[in-house]
Amino acid sequence: MLRRRFTTIGKYSVEAAMPILAENEHIPLVFASRHGDVELTLSLLQSITNNEPLSPTSFSLAVHNAISGLFSIARKDRSEATAISATENLIPFALLEAATQLQDNKQVLCIICESPLPDLYKPFASSPPFPYAIAMVLSREEGDTFHLKSAPSTVNEQGQNNELEELMALLLSHRNCARFPTTQDVEWIIER
Repeated sequence: MLRRRFTTIGKYSVEAAMPILAENEHIPLVFASRHGDVELTLSLLQSITNNEPLSPTSFSLAVHNAISGLFSIARKDRSEATAISATENLIPFALLEAATQLQDNKQVLCIICESPLPDLYKPFASSPPFPYAIAMVLSREEGDTFHLKSAPSTVNEQGQNNELEELMALLLSHRNCARFPTTQDVEWIIER
């Protein structure tokens, strides 16, 4: 029943997260997505434009925290779940939120996902060429140590890097640091 309610980006998120969690593990969740389930939202807006009735199920699944809510229900996990969005710097903001939650929790699950924007929105915002979801468990007690900080930007052209490529290069040990320029003269840096 719940499987049908997950849209493509929701299924990607679940498929990324489930293999890294113990079966009955209760863990706080940070869910981060730039635009959420934008395809579903667009279909609702088109229904309104065409004076068609809105599906209550589609409406309830179009809210930004729907995927994290369904994920919690599917796992029977009542731990806190936070859904965040950011037009830019989604990855460092998601990790900052997860790191902040480590002050009160031993571990935090962080899911970061995105999907391409529908053609209608492409002139107004950037999006990845393919859908993706990354899930990671951040821990106070075990694993690799990373540091997140902000610093004056060393990048001449703002927004010229690919957040996903930066993070993957860091996690796969191809680099010791990932840089995320902001629209200001500052950048977020994650270092080993």
